[in-house]
Amino acid sequence: MSQYPIATVILAAGQGSRMKSDLPKVLHPLAGRSMLAQLLAVVDALGPEKRVVVVSPDNRDAIGAAVPGLDIAIQAPALGTGHAVMAVRENLAGFTGDVLVLFGDSPLVAAETLQAMLAARHSDGDPAVVVMGFRPADTAQYARLIVDGDGDGDGNLSRIVEHRDADAAERQTDLCNSGFMAIDGAILGQLLDGIGTDNAKGEYYLTEIVEIASRLGRTCRVVEAGEIEAYGINSRDQLAQAEAVIQNRLRHEAMEVGVTLLDPDSVYFSHDTTLGRDVTVQPHVFFGPGVTVGDHVTINAFSHLEGCQVAAGAAIGPFARLRPEAEIGAGARIGNFVEVKKARIEDGAKVNHLSYIGDARVGMGANIGAGTITCNYDGFLKSFTDIGKGAFIGSNTALVAPVKIGDGAIVGAGSTITREVAADALAVERSKLQERQGWALSFRKRKAAEKAALDKK
Repeated sequence: MSQYPIATVILAAGQGSRMKSDLPKVLHPLAGRSMLAQLLAVVDALGPEKRVVVVSPDNRDAIGAAVPGLDIAIQAPALGTGHAVMAVRENLAGFTGDVLVLFGDSPLVAAETLQAMLAARHSDGDPAVVVMGFRPADTAQYARLIVDGDGDGDGNLSRIVEHRDADAAERQTDLCNSGFMAIDGAILGQLLDGIGTDNAKGEYYLTEIVEIASRLGRTCRVVEAGEIEAYGINSRDQLAQAEAVIQNRLRHEAMEVGVTLLDPDSVYFSHDTTLGRDVTVQPHVFFGPGVTVGDHVTINAFSHLEGCQVAAGAAIGPFARLRPEAEIGAGARIGNFVEVKKARIEDGAKVNHLSYIGDARVGMGANIGAGTITCNYDGFLKSFTDIGKGAFIGSNTALVAPVKIGDGAIVGAGSTITREVAADALAVERSKLQERQGWALSFRKRKAAEKAALDKK
């Protein structure tokens, strides 16, 4: 958290036409949350006093609904990055702290880098503007940061030159502009007032404030970061590449806290996945948002978890699905092709094969046989199934909710249970077996004769 007052300004007015989507670009997801929410989480680590997001009239409602509580500024029409920051004048009225300008489609920057930029803002010489620079493998069309001195990035930043405007010598520098800036809020208004539109696009470029600050007698600085932190997302392909970066970060974070990933590249996390010590995750496991897993849990291959809690010592999968509000108790077993939704599976209970448990409680130590389902939905309403401690539910049983199975009760295989079963009782619901000797043989002969007759026609 910064020791100085901070306001963050996130530019998010672009429509993202290259995404080919009805969804605003900054709302496309990364690790289970929008790229805008991803960036806001980084910003929040700094403890800003103000968070302003610049949007367009077209995406205001969608962004406001997706991320409630934002301080929103409207840029209309869109006339460049400088114009976008001009749109926040009213939002920042009276604010004289540091203003961080970021881009909503560049969510991979680290909080440590932003903190370094703020520290540089208060370093010797009191620089008015600190720019995040980076050295890409391919400088392509990036604007160059022109630094006085030997070009190692430690000198005064004198200007930012667009690639198309740079001369041959300036293009030799590989120090490029990310667009991220930390600005002295006390003179931000003066800097913005000095920006003109004398350029090919007739727009207000925020990059001009570096030279404007120099004319005011202030220095500017560069803080370098890795190329990936400046990565901008403008297409589905770039979104997928950014997802890969975040997933790699999350995998390493998990392993650093004591999680074993047998095949890290095949495991997908959400931003808020929490895994305990000595958890083992087998290949091809997907963690949606809202998953907490306790110590010494095994998540077997091809399992899908979202919005659920798994207590210590439990085993999940393979091929299991835990849906929102599933609570798996300590030492419980959820086996292959089992789905659990809005249900509490208590300590030591077992649901090992081919079952659906929804809107239910499975008591401590209970055993649910293969093929068991809780019939929780009648086409209009959901109803609850309560299975007591130590109960045994035979295979291929349908429990028609609302229904209660008492502690220690046994339900015979193949039963359909529609009313309460008392504790320690046996409940069996089946039709009486009828056997007709020779019926199958006569059936096959009759059908074979019918088929032969049809084949002759």
